[in-house]
Amino acid sequence: MTTTTRLAPLAVGPGVRIAAWPILVGVGAIAALVAQALLFARVDSRWWAATLLSVLGCLVGVLGAKVWFLVLHRERHRSLRTAGACIQGFIVAAVGTVIVGALAVGLPVGELLDVTAPGLFLGLAIGRPGCFLSGCCAGRATSSRWGVWSSDRQLGVRRYPVQLIEAAGALMLAAISLVLVLTVPAHWPGSLFVANLIVYVLLRQLLFPLRSDPHTARGRTWTTLAGLALLTVDLVAVTA
Repeated sequence: MTTTTRLAPLAVGPGVRIAAWPILVGVGAIAALVAQALLFARVDSRWWAATLLSVLGCLVGVLGAKVWFLVLHRERHRSLRTAGACIQGFIVAAVGTVIVGALAVGLPVGELLDVTAPGLFLGLAIGRPGCFLSGCCAGRATSSRWGVWSSDRQLGVRRYPVQLIEAAGALMLAAISLVLVLTVPAHWPGSLFVANLIVYVLLRQLLFPLRSDPHTARGRTWTTLAGLALLTVDLVAVTA
């Protein structure tokens, strides 16, 4: 009896399309950069400087995403090269880099962050389905009518499509933030970005119980309470 084998890095579970993740994430990053450049050009002619900072931010963000993943999964992964990536780490590292860079070259930080919001969430909306197709961040198995056949790289069954729900939420945030950027004067520059980011964090907390890796209930509770408090402060500051 004979059989064929594959190298371990290429051996994936049922229904997994590994190439979908880098392709969609790459397309999402490009869309985010283009949207940011077009919107920032409306308030500052140095859109090219903002774009260069954002490209650097993306590169640092990839490193941050891997480090965040290693911290969360330190008992199972020890190599930065083979580690997965967490979107939280990407956002923290990328946004931090953009803020520091903008301060260094004299770009208006608040305005830059606000016009970054539509592109950032558009990029997330494009890239998150890549997680669905590649089997990462998978939802729990379910017999619900809302379940969609997908894989967690080990087993293909009907699951809650948490990645697609998150993508839809990100797309809504992108649309709302775009309308606000184009129509509402920024009395408190940066507040729009902060509000959208908090809402996105809250959406993730709602979806975590539906994931196969739900995280801790205490962590979700504290994150939700902190997010609601910060969102309240942000809204009060804007409307005051």
